[in-house]
Amino acid sequence: MKQLTRFSIDVRETDFVLSLEDDSGTRHEFAASPEQLDAVIDALDELLSEHEEELFEVEDDGPTYQKPLG
Repeated sequence: MKQLTRFSIDVRETDFVLSLEDDSGTRHEFAASPEQLDAVIDALDELLSEHEEELFEVEDDGPTYQKPLG
C-alpha cells in the first residue's frame, strides 16, 4: 500500500480539485463537487471521532489548540 505524503484542495468555478501524492511522487487528481467534498469531510470526521482516543491519546484536561481562520 502506498503512503500519502501530500495533498491539496483547489477551488474551481463549480467544483474542487483534490490532489493526492504518494511516497513515490505520483500525483493523482480528482474533481469533486461541493456535496462530495462535504461527504468526505463528514466521513473523516466521523471516523476520527470514533477512534480519537486511541489514535491521538486525547486527555480530558489536555491543552486546546486552535488554528486561526483566514
